[in-house]
Amino acid sequence: MLGRAVVESAGRLGHEVVALARAELDVTDVETVRSAVATAAPAAVINCAAWTDVDGAETQEAGALAVNGDGAGNVARAASEIGARVVHVSTDYVFDGEKREPWLESDTVAPLSAYGRTKLAGELAVAEAAADHAIVRASWLFGAGGPNFVDTMLRLASERDEVSVVTDQAGRPTWTAHLAGALLELAERDGDVGVFHAAGEGMCTWNEFAIEIFDRAGVTCRVLPTTTDRFPRPARRPAYSVLGTEREPGVVLPAWQDGLSAYLASRGAEVGA
Repeated sequence: MLGRAVVESAGRLGHEVVALARAELDVTDVETVRSAVATAAPAAVINCAAWTDVDGAETQEAGALAVNGDGAGNVARAASEIGARVVHVSTDYVFDGEKREPWLESDTVAPLSAYGRTKLAGELAVAEAAADHAIVRASWLFGAGGPNFVDTMLRLASERDEVSVVTDQAGRPTWTAHLAGALLELAERDGDVGVFHAAGEGMCTWNEFAIEIFDRAGVTCRVLPTTTDRFPRPARRPAYSVLGTEREPGVVLPAWQDGLSAYLASRGAEVGA
């Protein structure tokens, strides 16, 4: 989902792009990664590969770690070997959600889930493997090319008159096209190293997000309030994962509502095509 947006954004900006799908490049294979990066000889590598099955990682942590941890290190090391900058995508799930104000890049990490632990392992691996790196924590992604909350809500609305969505998890929804632009900008910031937070401006709960989706899509479906305790999942989610920034210059994305409107417009265009 994110990789697709990065490729499209890079193409529009006139970059020469080498895009490798999972079938073409297994990031857990050290030699394959080294060969692919050396052959492409890029100025920058943006790693969008990830194990994103949050609940599945609870019972398959080794598999998730191979991709999110070791794989991230493999990509960063290969980029470093040819002098390329590496931009790595991480997650708000590295935090425990106990804070009630936006999380900053320097805040203490304490993941609650196997997924969060494996993504944190990836951050550490990237920082160790490549001196010229940007680790970008993002949150609540939605966009074309993959399963996401917006599509799920619209599908449910077509099947029923009401949905129950939690009110006790807050974060910042982020359209992949907006994030892709930020990743490309960071790819060009030579020497600006470290962790960056990048998420749609503003914040909401999942419940509020669902209400906004239906309102902007013109869909009639009631959104009922519920709590995380009533919808237990294998992996614990942080209750508050709003990402802020202390970087100068930081990464500032448009409002999440603007991203939602743009995505719904593009989604409608695709449906009507």
